[in-house]
Amino acid sequence: MDFLPNITKFQRRLDELDAQMAEPSFYTNARKAAEVSREQQKLGQLVADYRAYEKLGGELSEAQALIKDASGDPELKELAAAELPELEARRVALYTAVLAAMIPPEPSDSRNTVMEIRAGTGGEEAALFAAELARMYQRYADNHGWKVEPMGSSLSERGGFREVSFLITGKDVYRQFKFESGVHRVQRVPLTEANGRIHTSTVTVAVLPEAEEVDLHIDPQDLEISVQRASGPGGQGVNTTDSAVRIIHKPTGMMVYCADGRSQQKNKASALAVLRSRLLQHKEEEERAKYADERRSQIGTGGRSERIRTYNFPQNRLTDHRIGLTLYSLPQVMEGAIDAIIEALQRADFDEKFAELTGQPYNPHRGGSTDED
Repeated sequence: MDFLPNITKFQRRLDELDAQMAEPSFYTNARKAAEVSREQQKLGQLVADYRAYEKLGGELSEAQALIKDASGDPELKELAAAELPELEARRVALYTAVLAAMIPPEPSDSRNTVMEIRAGTGGEEAALFAAELARMYQRYADNHGWKVEPMGSSLSERGGFREVSFLITGKDVYRQFKFESGVHRVQRVPLTEANGRIHTSTVTVAVLPEAEEVDLHIDPQDLEISVQRASGPGGQGVNTTDSAVRIIHKPTGMMVYCADGRSQQKNKASALAVLRSRLLQHKEEEERAKYADERRSQIGTGGRSERIRTYNFPQNRLTDHRIGLTLYSLPQVMEGAIDAIIEALQRADFDEKFAELTGQPYNPHRGGSTDED
């Protein structure tokens, strides 16, 4: 038989959620009601797909038996044979959908995302590439209809970014971006290179799930907040008011600086949002570290010191070192066409989690046959 984990615990949880939603006081807490409703909807779809998968198994068995029946009607055999590929394809799709739904999503997957990009080794060339990466992610966000809100930046002499941060809001943003954390390496001939030599520079990317005030408590006594005059290239209002805000979280030493907003209040709000997101990620990393010896992820930890990708411009090549993916479409990638990369990383993550769930490697064709399993 095809292997699928038992549906019982998922059905039991669905029954519990149905009972909660039937209570008169269910909508008293709007936020909790929304969370329960989303979970109930997902589990309802999972159970429905599981039942449909079982039903298709019966239809496949009947069709295969009809084809093998030596005394059967030739026309019926022909119809069954013609129907078989479609039944198998539908069953494979349901098999994959059920397994994907059984693997619990990370709690942060549905959150908005704070992205922080910093120039690493390579001086001005690293800063220029940091600006190009920021533009790449922003173009990708635009293509998906997400909103991008600048939070802070520090320009280099040639218009690159020493560092830049922005908030991306939309559906499942963190799920799409979470594997982008790490060191991005660029190999190319800089504009400032007179002899045509290829230079290697690095940029670090941090992807933080946006934290809300209810996620963790920050004691105001732990914060050192200072204001100063914003510095930057030209423009009215720059260097005329003390609008830039710097916040230091004394227990961890984390420092956030925001100056992109025209008001001190807006910059303070942005700085606090970034700080909360960093502290939430720090908290989640501590939890994951407890299991680090038991499980080392195929696609890495997402740490800022981990080299994850190389952009080789002379060869028009992008290589993601975690999964061995190589693409020869660098101009398109830099314009925001990174869907193929993100989907490949998500597949690798799914394969690993599937192996943990079932004890065997994922094979999408298992769901299409009932004779040989």
